[in-house]
Amino acid sequence: MRFMRAMALKTDAPLLELLARHVPADAKEREDLERMRAFAAELESPFSRSQPTAHFTGSAVVVDPAGERVVLIHHGKLKRWLQPGGHAEEVDGGSMEASALREAQEETGCQVRLHPSAPRPLDVDVHRIPARKDEPEHLHLDVRYLVIAEDPQALAHDPNESFGAQWLSWAEALQRADEPPLRRMLEKARAAAQGGGAG
Repeated sequence: MRFMRAMALKTDAPLLELLARHVPADAKEREDLERMRAFAAELESPFSRSQPTAHFTGSAVVVDPAGERVVLIHHGKLKRWLQPGGHAEEVDGGSMEASALREAQEETGCQVRLHPSAPRPLDVDVHRIPARKDEPEHLHLDVRYLVIAEDPQALAHDPNESFGAQWLSWAEALQRADEPPLRRMLEKARAAAQGGGAG
């Protein structure tokens, strides 16, 4: 609990600054960004999953060094193909970038780094997480980054988190994307990864 109170004090201003810089790509992202700004200002502990209504999460679009392939994870609980991501931890120090990088490494087994020329964040999204026996329905306020896997051959999924992880072409990944915000994020990632180079 002390960690979550400290996190709130340390991170509200940087989180608000991060969201203030972001430029949304469509009406859904614009609406989600406004909701996230409001939550960032209002929530006592924006990163704590113990809050019943909403909390911030970090996720990553993981690409190979050439920017030609992307990883999708077959999510164990949601049973959908998604980008790696999850809850903030104390080790992240209130940094959404750190959360995204840690989750990407944990869920793919690859060494990852932020893409040097992609926007930070790449994308934001608010999505509803269904109720489970141990927690009520709530919102994930997801801040998303583009990252490069330095060792794509090391790809391995965490069986506690997912049914599998696969390198896919952009066309294959977009075909598996089952909702508009996921396709929007992948389109942004493809443009940045192929247009900006991997550095």
